[in-house]
Order: sequence, then C-alpha cells, then structure tokens
Amino acid sequence: MPLTPGPEHKFSFGLWTVGWTGQDPFGPPSRPALEPAEYVQGLADAGAWGVTFHDDDVVPFGTGDEDRAARIRRLSEAVQRCGLVVEMVTTNTFSHPVFKDGALTANDRGVRRFALRKVLRNVDLAAELGARIFVMWGGREGTEFDGSKDLHAAMSRYAEGIDTVASHIKEQGYDLRIALEPKPNEPRGDIFLPTVGHALGFIAMLEHQDIVGLNPETGHEQMAGLNFTHGLAQALWAGKLFHIDLNGQRSIKYDQDLVFGHGDLTSAFFTVDLLEHGFPGGGPRYEGARHFDYKPARTETLKGVWESARANMESYLMLAEASASYRSDPDVAEAFARAGVLSLGEPTLGPHERVGDLLADRSAYEDYDPDAAAERDPGLVHLNQLALRHLIGGRR
Repeated sequence: MPLTPGPEHKFSFGLWTVGWTGQDPFGPPSRPALEPAEYVQGLADAGAWGVTFHDDDVVPFGTGDEDRAARIRRLSEAVQRCGLVVEMVTTNTFSHPVFKDGALTANDRGVRRFALRKVLRNVDLAAELGARIFVMWGGREGTEFDGSKDLHAAMSRYAEGIDTVASHIKEQGYDLRIALEPKPNEPRGDIFLPTVGHALGFIAMLEHQDIVGLNPETGHEQMAGLNFTHGLAQALWAGKLFHIDLNGQRSIKYDQDLVFGHGDLTSAFFTVDLLEHGFPGGGPRYEGARHFDYKPARTETLKGVWESARANMESYLMLAEASASYRSDPDVAEAFARAGVLSLGEPTLGPHERVGDLLADRSAYEDYDPDAAAERDPGLVHLNQLALRHLIGGRR
C-alpha cells in the first residue's frame, strides 16, 4: 500500500515544479497552466505540508503594485485555506533578459542595483508570509568567456550583494536565513559557486556569514559527477545545511529534475538515511523541510502532475522505511563494528596529546606493523550489500 505523507514529514514543493507546463528549448507547453492557488490546492490534496515559490511564479515580472498585492493575497489565502505553510521564498533573477549577464555580478551597475531591489522586496514578502528560509540561486551569475569579467571584482560584488541582503534581514529583525544554491552549469557556461565546496568557501568570507548557508540540490551535485550525500554531510558538518532540494538525476547530463528516487536509487537511500537518522556516530542533524525541486515529465497530463508529486513523497517514505530497517538490523551493527565505522569518531590524538608526544610514541610508527594492518578485512562490500538488501526489500 502507498505510504501516507503527513505534516510531520515536512514535505514541500515549489510552485514552479507542479507548475511546469512542459515547455522546453525544443517545444511549447504540453499541458495548460493553472493559477497559483490551484497548485496550492493540488499539493494539499496530495499530502504536502508546505509550498515555496519564486516571486515571478506568483506575480509576473513587471506587474504593478496593486495587482501584485492582490495576487499575493490570493496565494496567502489559498495557503491558509488549505492548511499549508510557506516555508521558503526565492527570487527569480535569471529569466528576464535584463539578467542575461548576471544579477548581483552583472558588469552593469544599474542591473546590480535593480537586482538587489528585486531581492530585497521579496525578502520582505518572505518575512510577511512567515517563511524561515530565503533561497538565492545565482543562475546567471557566471560567464561563457573567461575574459568577460574581472573575477576578483565579481566575487566582491557577489559578497556585497549577499551581505546587503543579510544586513537588511538583521536590521528588520526577520526570523529568516539565506540559503545559497550551488549549481555546476546551465544556463551559464560557467556558474559562480558551482558546488557545495565553492559555496562554503565563499560564505566563510562574508561579513554576515552567520545567517548564510546552503540549499544543495540532488541533481546539481550529481550532474557534476559529485556525491550528493557527501555534499549534504559537509554542509551539516559546517553547520550550513539550511535547506535541501530533492529530485532525481541520471549521471552527468543536463539538469533532469526527475522524481526523487527515479535517478540514482542507492544515493537516494543514503541521502534519506542521513536526513532521517543522522551520522552513525552522532553529530548535527537536519531538521528542515524535505523540499522537492523536480519537474513532472513533459509526457504527463495534469493527472500525471499530481501522481508525480505523490511519487516524490512515496519514494522518500519508502526509503525512510528501508533506512529504519537498515539502522536497526543487528547484522548492520556488526558490520559497522567490523568496518570500524564508529571508531572514526575517536580522535587520532589522545586527550592532551601534542605533536611532540605523537613523535615520541614508537607504537605509532617505528613499532607499527603496516603490513599486518593492511591485512585487515573491513568488509565494506558486505556492509554495502546489507544496505542493498534493505533497499530492495530482501531483509524486511
């Protein structure tokens, strides 16, 4: 039987996900567009807990103030009527041609100032609607040609922009944090801050780094051949995993935005295992929304849109069930011990041990038998096979 999502799972969707009409670079829409409030109702019926949106998903670019207020009011009323929450808001600084050479890093100062005003306006909206996260994806921050930007100045302007937004959040007293969204390529030839590691290094240089973190996306890491679970883990370790985007991706190609679990299933299992149970030896836990950033396949009708939304949540819940079985399996605990998984949590240096003490310890080097140590069989394939058995139902 399908597993039933509930508010405790904190499943959320962007309006741009179920709202994607199937238009791509090679063809027009394959299904009709609905009003934002209709997507909110559909997500509520499917079992979602929250919704997210870009400003332009609700208010078309260039809309006047009165019409903007009315559109936002209709969305807010729909969210309340359906018993959902707005957990995250973001700003579109990539679609309109004004941003063709970037927003916060555009060579044109006027474009940068316009982009900042657009972002700040929607930070205010996010706070008004009760969102706790403001995601910033720099989809046009980058280049196609290495000589087209002063890269030192570009990083400085990017930092200036993020710090300006963070400063505004603090000055207004908003309970809001910024989550940068790394992506390795597409639509620019080379996007700035392409990976979790790049973004963490950038955040460390910010004045207001305390409220700036990350929103890693499954496909964004995997389309660069990287390990999404490792990216989440490093962001957690750094205290910077503020939000997540879950979807499916099949290897190094364009950004597919498949249903979660419909790409690399083993990676999806270990992602859910980390999110639901944390690190084997303890450490920081992710407590935020399980947010899906996918696209219903172009082949689907509106019926298929809602089927695919439910598929994301069902996939997550099935993987969570498999992960719970895996973590409680005594054979897995034994395999962890054999592999030394938990011993990694023991510091390499002893309490109060200094470098001089290590150098004086003959057992650490002179009397250590590396050949004997190399003979130890950690059983890593066996451990992974146990995970696979739980994943495909062989041990449940």
